Amino acid sequence: MKNKKHRTLLLAFFLFLIAAGCNKQDHYPKPRGYFRIALPEKEYVRLDSSLSYSFEYPVYAKPEQDYLTIRDHEWINIYFPRFKGTIHLTYNQINNNLRTYIDDSHEFVHKHIPKASAIKTKTYVDDSARVYGLVFEIRGTTTATPFQFYLTDSTNHFIRGALYFDTKPNNDSLAPVIDFIEKDIAHMVETFRWME
Repeated sequence: MKNKKHRTLLLAFFLFLIAAGCNKQDHYPKPRGYFRIALPEKEYVRLDSSLSYSFEYPVYAKPEQDYLTIRDHEWINIYFPRFKGTIHLTYNQINNNLRTYIDDSHEFVHKHIPKASAIKTKTYVDDSARVYGLVFEIRGTTTATPFQFYLTDSTNHFIRGALYFDTKPNNDSLAPVIDFIEKDIAHMVETFRWME
């Protein structure tokens, strides 16, 4: 009898533990996340070249000749190996065709409208350096390029830039890198000079 009473007490104790451990909290699956991206410290160096222009670019990027186009040695890429992203820079001399270059730049941006949720423009004016232009921030999770810009002196020089990543567009996962490179593009534009 004592043994049966002991088992009953033990069973009641385990049932009590199970009931106390069951909490009425709802459990939800965790949202899908992305890997943490370690970002380097900001540091810049001036582009040292024989080009018609110069600017400061980040030390974690590499300027490279654009070998896909043999059209002009003034076309270069600023490659970010850590992020697999590239700013493609195309340079042209103005010969009474500034309006054509500006219209082409706007057309390249407008091609992203179907995928973009918003396109913001920032005007850039530096009278002392004779650098004028627009920076386009193209928002949207599947846009091919988050930033494009053009700069000119209005008489002789015109340069266009576009940031692309070597991956399928998913700007939600690239958001930290896009925000990081946005500051680099702003610095490049602010330090941009024509070499004459």
